[in-house]
Amino acid sequence: MPVDVRDLLQRYFNALNDRDSRACLALVSDELILEPNQGFAEHGRDAFAAFLQRQLRCYRETIESLVILAEPQGRHAACEYRVIGEYLATDDGLPEACGQRYEMRVGAFFEIHNGLISRISLHFNLPDWLAQVDD
Repeated sequence: MPVDVRDLLQRYFNALNDRDSRACLALVSDELILEPNQGFAEHGRDAFAAFLQRQLRCYRETIESLVILAEPQGRHAACEYRVIGEYLATDDGLPEACGQRYEMRVGAFFEIHNGLISRISLHFNLPDWLAQVDD
């Protein structure tokens, strides 16, 4: 039975909003490819777990206005959403964190295989984010 991609991605984003890395990890494949904005691809569930831990440590974010677009076969999807966040702890190579608040629009692309997310590609305007957090 094919997976309901919209439901899968809604559960993924709900887990992100709940800061529930366990729930996120349950929705991705062991062979997940994560393509972060302006970064190098990371491979595997363990790398994604480390990414989530860093995200939880450095940022408090809420995802709003989520739009999910899925192709009919359920193998690919695109999402657009707004992130409202707070920069909690300095992330590697980025400006010093001191509780700066930010808002940004994000686009994400997903591949689905065997009912799990197998690729996540994140895209946002990094110069805009830097301008918002650079005090």
